[in-house]
Amino acid sequence: MQELQSDLNTSLKAGNAVRVEALRFLIAGVRNSVTAKYGAEWETKLTDADVVDVVKKQVKTHRESIEAFEQAGRQELVGRERAQLSVLEEFAPKELSDDDLKKLLAPIAASGESNFGLLMKTAMAAVAGQADGGRVSTILRELLKKS
Repeated sequence: MQELQSDLNTSLKAGNAVRVEALRFLIAGVRNSVTAKYGAEWETKLTDADVVDVVKKQVKTHRESIEAFEQAGRQELVGRERAQLSVLEEFAPKELSDDDLKKLLAPIAASGESNFGLLMKTAMAAVAGQADGGRVSTILRELLKKS
């Protein structure tokens, strides 16, 4: 949280409006999330994992907004969302590449389980937040079709 605050101050001084807006939105999201989770003691109980969870949610929201704005033909909003997304991605953990994900999911797909829900549960536990659920699902389906 300190890193976010100092980055916000630096961006304010530099006059980077897009970055300021994205960081303010992120800081507000973190505060709302941890206040709901921990109540009045949120400042002492805040963890990096809490911040990462909010960053992931906001990245996903921005990606969905970009898709919706592209379908609606609102290019000015697409540009703004992409700029904010690039700021948020600086704070998001690195995701696994498709190749690494396939290597990780291959044994799960080869397990012989036919219930896709159980396979996804096992896969998401194995991935441990290092990839989006949609990507995991797509790659897992590909691997199941091959076997």
